[in-house]
Amino acid sequence: MRAYDITSKQIEIPYLLKIGKGKIAKIGKYLYDKGMMKIALFKGEGIEEIIGPTLRNSLTEWNIEIAHEQVAASVDIDDITHTAFFLPPVNAIVGIGGGKALDVAKYAAHLLKIPFISIPTAISNDGFSSPSSSLTVLGKRKSVKAGIPYGVVIDLDIIKDSPDIFMYAGVGDTLSKITALKDWQLARNKGLARYVDFSAVLAYNSLDILFLKHTFDIHSESFQRSLASSLTMSGLAMEIAGSSRPASGSEHLISHALDAISKSPKMHGIQVGVATYLCALLQGNEHADGIKLVYEKTGFLACVQENPFEYDEFAAALKLAPTLKSNFYTILSEEDSFNRAVQFIKNDRFLNTVIQ
Repeated sequence: MRAYDITSKQIEIPYLLKIGKGKIAKIGKYLYDKGMMKIALFKGEGIEEIIGPTLRNSLTEWNIEIAHEQVAASVDIDDITHTAFFLPPVNAIVGIGGGKALDVAKYAAHLLKIPFISIPTAISNDGFSSPSSSLTVLGKRKSVKAGIPYGVVIDLDIIKDSPDIFMYAGVGDTLSKITALKDWQLARNKGLARYVDFSAVLAYNSLDILFLKHTFDIHSESFQRSLASSLTMSGLAMEIAGSSRPASGSEHLISHALDAISKSPKMHGIQVGVATYLCALLQGNEHADGIKLVYEKTGFLACVQENPFEYDEFAAALKLAPTLKSNFYTILSEEDSFNRAVQFIKNDRFLNTVIQ
């Protein structure tokens, strides 16, 4: 009889989770309720003009002190480390804005072992809820381990005003769980990855939130709430798994490769979204048609068709992708995956309109 080692892991969760309208005006109360009376605030460029007065009025009303405030300009790990250890004593670090501000604030909080409150102004990927930061390390962009946010606050009044492409990117990043989970299973079956059932179930459930909706109107409040919830659950699935496996597979490798070689890389979720459909075909994934349907109904497909990928760049990214991460088995690791992918790009009516 085979013996199994049973290990336990301390799982962190967002203890503060608010998704709805008018949430920026309540930030002060949320922080007050958690005893976070003194904060460091990292914000994205242009955020002050959009929500600065509302945010400051809320903080002032609840006597929350901003002990340090800056626009997040650099994602270099050395710069963030220097900033973090020279911060005055604070109860929490608040990041508000896009990916850069959240990545900086999250990693600084991780270094200081204090709570991080994530306030995204767009939901283009699951970075706002994930236990990692995308930083520059020795001149190269890398995903660096950081703690999952203590709090996530998403104001749908702000989200609805973000450009449509941010919403499409969020759709692409959400659906990538379909291929990431299949890659994780492939690696598990070959004895090359530890599979966590509960994490996988949570990731699948995050997909159901979108797939089972009655509307695919990206401008509707219900769709935006569902997308925000789905991406938040994705971050929690990664925390439970102890890795990015529930949310990142072959499709993310292709996106990372495109970042490395493209003259003008597209948004992460757009790259991942197109790669997700291609990798689903490679996997023989039963959800491939469902992915295409969501892309057609939401407008994702039409968006990408307006600015398609260059075939030569995409093909080069396909070759590079499986070499980017050691000990990370995906469908791209299998023999002849490149040739099969090229044939799908040439023959599939969806793919040959977005990769030209």
